Amino acid sequence: MTASTNPSIDAFLACVEKGAMASCEVWTPDVVLDATVPDWRFRMQGPEAIRAEYSTWFADPGHFDELRRVPLPDGEMVEYLLTWMEHGVQHAAHHMHMIELRDGLICSDTVMCGGRWPESLIAEMKTAQDNADAHDHT
Repeated sequence: MTASTNPSIDAFLACVEKGAMASCEVWTPDVVLDATVPDWRFRMQGPEAIRAEYSTWFADPGHFDELRRVPLPDGEMVEYLLTWMEHGVQHAAHHMHMIELRDGLICSDTVMCGGRWPESLIAEMKTAQDNADAHDHT
């Protein structure tokens, strides 16, 4: 894990990894989530709404295969590749969060989500990348 810069963001990432969003208490009362997901964008406000939404995204314990955290003047940019098992099938998701803080709590989370990828799609992407890498070396 990249070095910690804020306890609220540390706690948020720990809840993501543990699949424990129901216990996540890191947001201001007026927090705003602006989420772009495959073929859709939505906005919601308030810790309860965000906790409920993220509980569906991060329902299962997982592991950050990649994690990059970049400090910003008023928060952090966090990018990760999260992997987890769901109904016996390996899954992955690539997210980037632009998190703003106020008084040490998350007041804004703008997230870009590439979607939920089951094992078959992960294998297909790996083959495509391997082919592209082989092409680059010829």
